[in-house]
Amino acid sequence: MIRDTARLDALIAELRAFVREECLPLEASIDREDAIPEPMVERMRALGLFGHSIPEAYGGAGLTTEELARVNIEVSQAAPVFRARFGGNTGIASEALISDGLPEQKAQWLPRLARGELTGCFALTEPEAGSDATALRTRAVPALGDGGRSGWRIDGAKCYITNAPIADLFTVFARTDDTPRGASGITAFLMPRGTPGLSTGPAYRKLGQHGSPVGEVFLDGVWVPDDAVLGGRPGEGFRSAMRALNKQRINLAALCVGPAIRLLDEAIAHARTRRQFGQPIGEFQLVQAMLADSATEIAAARALVLETARKRDDGGDVTMDVSMCKLLASETCGRVADRAVQILGGAGYIEDHPIVRLYRDVRLFRLYEGTSQIHQLNIAKHLLRDGA
Repeated sequence: MIRDTARLDALIAELRAFVREECLPLEASIDREDAIPEPMVERMRALGLFGHSIPEAYGGAGLTTEELARVNIEVSQAAPVFRARFGGNTGIASEALISDGLPEQKAQWLPRLARGELTGCFALTEPEAGSDATALRTRAVPALGDGGRSGWRIDGAKCYITNAPIADLFTVFARTDDTPRGASGITAFLMPRGTPGLSTGPAYRKLGQHGSPVGEVFLDGVWVPDDAVLGGRPGEGFRSAMRALNKQRINLAALCVGPAIRLLDEAIAHARTRRQFGQPIGEFQLVQAMLADSATEIAAARALVLETARKRDDGGDVTMDVSMCKLLASETCGRVADRAVQILGGAGYIEDHPIVRLYRDVRLFRLYEGTSQIHQLNIAKHLLRDGA
């Protein structure tokens, strides 16, 4: 659903200029230094990038799912680290709050997230609870605080949490019943940094996406009041997480399409200029086949992402669709990256080329927000239950 075509076109044009004129020149230095310069983060705030999907009533742009998909395809044609810096606020770190938060919780947190004043993170994954997210061991039990206030004491640890080392607001998922696993009995808590007992580890050293800090969250006797429970209802956290992930998987699929477009553009440019046997390598049919296959698969992934986004905007059930989107787009991006390296030959193995950095960056897409194999299982489950 596009509400105002002219307005969206203007936003896309602004973002395209931002990506090409301001982001691309910084890619190599950010990759080397593993950090985004603060002036660039401030520039993201000024452009309103932290609030794209946050409702206008709370200071965001209130983009629809389709509009956000179009935006994500555009911004992700720069290194994924740029979008990762503001993407939590306009994606997974705010979506559960938007859909399930109490009015007072939304008023407290969403305007600051939309301005980029706070950085949010979504603390669900644990060492033994990744693909099987219902197996989490972080535990919350009722406990009185100072002055006899009713609340919860939380103990546990989270891992692989994007933005954890720099986050100001944590959405933490913990089990609040006695069952060892299962979707029921999981509660989401909103915790600001500085809450006693909450700490984070240093950023991991990663294969790619340098400059996007990912790390652990530690909860050691953390006490929070009852009003920290997302939505005010214990036991509803896993449903909130799945609702957030349904939308985020469309976002992530769009974020796979953008790098694939960039990789193909870089490969085409090389195929036009690199000469072998007296002619550009783009004249060779086997190179042409790799370019053609890449362009076709990108077009198919883009079309599926936008169709699924429209379906969600129309109120349709997209539980299976988002798995198909994420599976197709992430696998497509991986294949395009591999072909781009192949087309570059030796140049595709030298660190100073954008394709090399993107090749490392996009490998993560097939792992997070559900591995490709988990999405295959989810699609098959729906097909066996409901048919095609």
